[in-house]
Amino acid sequence: MQYGTGKHSYELVEDWAQLPDGESFLDVGSICTDEDDDVLVLNRGGHPVMTFDEGGERLSTWGDGHFSDRPHGMGLDAEGDVYCTDDGNHTVRKFSPDGDLLLTLGTEGEPSETGYRHAPDIFERIASIDRGGEPFNGPTGVTVLDSGEIFVADGYGNARVHRFGPEGELIESWGGPGAGPGEFRLPHSICHDSEDRLWVTDRENSRVQVFDTEGEFLAEWTDLIRPTDVAIDGETVYVAELCKRLSVFTIDGELLARWGNEDHPADDPLFVAPHTVAVDSNGDLYVGEVSYTYDGTDRGARTVQKFARSV
Repeated sequence: MQYGTGKHSYELVEDWAQLPDGESFLDVGSICTDEDDDVLVLNRGGHPVMTFDEGGERLSTWGDGHFSDRPHGMGLDAEGDVYCTDDGNHTVRKFSPDGDLLLTLGTEGEPSETGYRHAPDIFERIASIDRGGEPFNGPTGVTVLDSGEIFVADGYGNARVHRFGPEGELIESWGGPGAGPGEFRLPHSICHDSEDRLWVTDRENSRVQVFDTEGEFLAEWTDLIRPTDVAIDGETVYVAELCKRLSVFTIDGELLARWGNEDHPADDPLFVAPHTVAVDSNGDLYVGEVSYTYDGTDRGARTVQKFARSV
């Protein structure tokens, strides 16, 4: 089936991810593509990191024993090293491409003080955050500049972005709970563009905020509903939204394409809970979901879907 329009038209690749019988992603926290267009999937199944080639063949697995049951965000640096956030144990870890642990930021099991109180309802939890705190309390996203600087969205129990040097030294933090410029209600993911501008999905404010590396607010996009992740390919921006759709914009914010469940029956939706989006050098898209956390649905291999660009 075709999705999108014009130069941004895509074909769903059915049954893309080839998982062994009995295995599942369960939930997918994040997806990244490397310089070889291999696809790294950070997930909550039996192996926290799985790598696939473009055709969906699984190449490797690693990360066992390094994560809680809540691996969440992922980013790659210029050397191919892999950075993963774990909102369940309040850490960000750096791994080699083969899965060797190189660096840990944060102290496992020790969240910072923000007023956060755990409750069954996500909105009650967010409302309990009354101040920004130090790293980390439920870190959600990470991106690494070519300079080696590390930026972390500290989202579920905090409302800040933290900037670290290449060796993991904290440089500065910004943000706090609220809806004003530079404030957050769940900074859910973070990525950077070719100009090193930082794009943060401010999920429960239903917007994306853009900053420079010093934390100066530059812009916001509001034609979104609960955005969860951003991927940038040159002049094109892709946004996954928890409202069960994917949106494609120009770098200046012009909407180019948008699709979701409108052409699918209620008992067989295209999306249940889009959580992450990645793009490879061909312009093909990969969307991962958290359907199990969202409503108890285990979509198996379909938790990751590939949309091949057709134009």
